[in-house]
Formats: sequence, structure tokens, C-alpha cells
Amino acid sequence: MPEIPPNRSPLLRCGAFHAVPGGIGKKRLPPLIYLTDAKRFPNPEPAILQLPRDSLVILRHYDAPNRQALAHRVASLCRLRGLRLLVAGDGPLAAEVRADGLHLPEWLARGRVSDGYGWRRRRPDWLLTAAAHSEAALYHATANGADAVLVAPLFATTSHPKVRPLGIARFATLAHGAHVPVYGLGGVDFGTVRRLRGSGAVGIAAVSALANKRTPPS
Repeated sequence: MPEIPPNRSPLLRCGAFHAVPGGIGKKRLPPLIYLTDAKRFPNPEPAILQLPRDSLVILRHYDAPNRQALAHRVASLCRLRGLRLLVAGDGPLAAEVRADGLHLPEWLARGRVSDGYGWRRRRPDWLLTAAAHSEAALYHATANGADAVLVAPLFATTSHPKVRPLGIARFATLAHGAHVPVYGLGGVDFGTVRRLRGSGAVGIAAVSALANKRTPPS
């Protein structure tokens, strides 16, 4: 049994985020999204074990040789813990493991409709999210029926050190002007999450802040 790090509920309290209830034509959205990262955290299961209930897991691990088997394990773990699961970039695999939906990385969201947003028509019950690194990508995701968009990079991040972050002012402009719920992604941790208050974000998406074993501030 892997060591279980501290529960990450304080991250949500710092940002004052809560689940967004669903309604007519809208799906319930979680306040917290954990994205797996095969390079930095090959085994995502310890992080999933310590996520607060009502969180969402996005399984990336795009090139992992055991991705199919991992997806089945992660799906079972998410069901056991009351978490929702999206598979990134692979609709058939999402359907195979009975995931709650599909996440489209920006390169796929820009691609052929049959490879990306075509799943909106095939599986209208699914939660469909997309990544956006520009205003144009955010507009495209909105126009094509994404339920929520992960806008990045919000802050400086070690995973993409050469990419200029949006910053909170630019992010807030995009979030408040968007016609779709927006999450902040990139450099979101216990030191930066408070800056998202009032930014228009419906929640936060993170990798290392949820996968490492550092104890959050009390």
C-alpha cells in the first residue's frame, strides 16, 4: 500500500472554491482537477488516494506502455473513492473503462472534429473538457461545446520553464469574458492559489501540488 500524503482539501479552502452545481443543459463541475503526469509522477495512484471527494482526475500518461491497464486501475480507484475520471485524448479508452468523459489537449481540440469534439455528439452524457493556451483556443473550445476549459499556464511552472505565464490579470480577463467555465492550470499551489480569488475561475487544476508529499499549510 503506497504512503498516503495529507489530504489536499486545504488547497480548496485557500482558494475558496466549491463545486459548481449542474442545471438544465449544464453538468456539475468539481472544484479541483488533478492531471496525471507520467514523467514527473509515473504512478498517479498515491495522489488519487489523497484527493478530496468530488474531485476530478484527468488521466494523461499519453505514451505510457501500460496506459490501458493503468486506465482500468485508475477508473476502479476513482469509483471506489467517489471521484470522477476523464481520459485525455482517447475516446475509445474512456468508453472502455467507463470514464465520466474526455479531456482534449489543445493539439487535439484543434484537430479533426471526429477526433475531438465529435465525442460531444456521440456521448452527450460525458463531461468534456479542453485545454487552452490562448484566447483563440479558449474561443474554439467554447464554440465547440466544451463543458469547461483549463486555461494555462497561469503562473510560472517548472514543467514549462520557457513558456511565458498568463499572469492573474490576463487570466481574469479571459475567465470573466468566457462563456464557458474556466479552470486555472499551471503553477497553482499553496503559495499561489489565493491569488485566484475573484479571478472568475470556477476551480483549479494542478499536478505537482496534488502529487507531492509536502504537508500543506494549516
